[in-house]
Amino acid sequence: MTGISAKQVQISGRVQGVSYRAWAQRAARRRGIKGWVRNMPDGTVMAHLEGPQDAVRGLINDLRGGPAMASVKDIEQSPAAPEGAESFEVVG
Repeated sequence: MTGISAKQVQISGRVQGVSYRAWAQRAARRRGIKGWVRNMPDGTVMAHLEGPQDAVRGLINDLRGGPAMASVKDIEQSPAAPEGAESFEVVG
C-alpha cells in the first residue's frame, strides 16, 4: 500500500531563467502531486511536494532532468509537514 508523502526539495544548478518552474508544475500535475514551486534568492528552486509516496519519488526523479535549457546539479530533499495543497502552483 502506498501512503501519502510530503517532501521539500531544493534544486540547484542552472534552474532559473530556463522555465524550470513551469516545467516542474506540468510534471507534478501529470503525476497528481500537489504543492508549489518557487525561485529562491540564492539561485536555487524550492518545491513542496505532497502525494502518494511512489508519485513523489517519481517526480523527484523527473526533477533531476528538467527542461532542455536546465542543468540540474543537485537535489536536496527533506521530509515536510503536509500543507493540504489542492493543486500544484508556481508561487514565486
